[in-house]
Amino acid sequence: MKKIVIIGAGPAGLTAANELLKDNTREYEVVILEESQAIGGISQTVKYNGNRMDIGGHRFFSKSDEIMEWWKELMPLQGKDAFDDKLLGREKPLAQGGPDPEKEDVVMLVRDRVSRIYYKKHFFDYPVTMSASTIKNMGFLATMAAGFSYLKACIVKKPETSLENFYINRFGKKLYSMFFEGYTEKLWGRHPSDISADWGSQRVKGLSIRAVIKDMFSKLFGGKKKKNKKNVETSLIEQFWYPKYGPGQLWELAAERACQKGARLIKGCSVKNIVCENGKITSVICETKDGEMTVEGDIFISSMPVRDLVLGMKGEEPAQDIKDIADGLPYRDFVTVGLLVNRLDLENRTKIKTLGNIVPDCWIYVQETNVKLGRIQIFNNWSPYMVKDPEHTVWIGLEYFCKEGDDFWCMSDDECIELASKELESMGVINADEVLDSHRERVKKAYPAYFDTYAYMDKLIEFLDGYDNLYCVGRNGQHRYNNMDHSMLTAIRAAQAIKEGITDKHDIWNVNTEKEYHETKETKSE
Repeated sequence: MKKIVIIGAGPAGLTAANELLKDNTREYEVVILEESQAIGGISQTVKYNGNRMDIGGHRFFSKSDEIMEWWKELMPLQGKDAFDDKLLGREKPLAQGGPDPEKEDVVMLVRDRVSRIYYKKHFFDYPVTMSASTIKNMGFLATMAAGFSYLKACIVKKPETSLENFYINRFGKKLYSMFFEGYTEKLWGRHPSDISADWGSQRVKGLSIRAVIKDMFSKLFGGKKKKNKKNVETSLIEQFWYPKYGPGQLWELAAERACQKGARLIKGCSVKNIVCENGKITSVICETKDGEMTVEGDIFISSMPVRDLVLGMKGEEPAQDIKDIADGLPYRDFVTVGLLVNRLDLENRTKIKTLGNIVPDCWIYVQETNVKLGRIQIFNNWSPYMVKDPEHTVWIGLEYFCKEGDDFWCMSDDECIELASKELESMGVINADEVLDSHRERVKKAYPAYFDTYAYMDKLIEFLDGYDNLYCVGRNGQHRYNNMDHSMLTAIRAAQAIKEGITDKHDIWNVNTEKEYHETKETKSE
């Protein structure tokens, strides 16, 4: 029996554990080491005074049928209406024989995707569309300028040497400056001209004004309810799945299943050193509340940050240039402030019915450069079961991007919550004096970034692949801004390689980079 040590109990680590153990062959002894006391990594659900917070927001949608089936097998799709849909008379596609979310907890909801941009106290579609409301909110002159700027970008292409040029080539300089430049700088703490275009190519696959216009016309002439639509980009999906109690619920179930099949999950176990001998990893040294612990293994699957992995190697230490590359890999850290209020000061001018007639958005992207706030989540709209009293209160999450140790990160809870409340008030979203409850969560290394020594990432990958018994998976494990489904696919490919005795990691690293994955998914008729 081979002992497999998995570092991290996030989506990648838990997927790997379940894939290795799903055949019940008892061929592997699986140990999962998790630094925190929570399950799901950044995909966890935080519970606070009867309300729940989704750290970062997680839409359960993938172009991979393999992933969609994985989720559905663990949490079946709803067969009856959810609380808010039933109350408001909203129709959703229901799974025949599926569970009733009003009576059962292990159920995946079908939710409407509504995300908009908030700019100069106006709402704009996300992605930007050339609708009548957009033209009205932008003004005629700004709209004309945006149109001519886009036409110029169609004719004169900039070399895609930066994220700035990537966006300008697809949207034109005017729309880039309005809707991408400020937000991107908030997110990364760097101007888009200093960031690799790789980030855009992964996060905005195929999305451009042309794709947006094409999608608009397909809806206009084909109807929103057409079941055999093709070529719908990931960023343009209209519905997604969502666990009744947030993403953490699914990953807690995944952890339970892995443990039922024989995995051993150790929480509060922080990997500090990776012991290397004769070109292999032989053990990891962990820090726990009871002191130091050594865990030996035959194979290691790592979703821990690449920087920490490389700099933690001992026995056979990496060459200095490899250490320098790892040490220079940048990350952005993340803070979410939850605020509970009776109402929002934003008027719902859409045709979408909501509880309390709040705006229907899951996310609101904040383009205002005079506030630090990056995004607003409205948890009521993700799932009514995330909120203790969804009919009479609104539970929102304010998302901030920062760097561990900076002034914002080091604020006290009270200082941070006061700042967040005042920023929302200045934007006309709430009255800061009417906040009923609040909570702050901080997340380290939430976003691996694409600048500094990231340019030498290929050299680091070559070094890591030199260890036959090491498989790097997940967002931080590969230093790639993967979505949840991509992180899961890296883990599935790693598990397949281990089962087949394959030490070539090509297929694992190529998830979310290969051309085939960029092709749009053909939606099957229901």
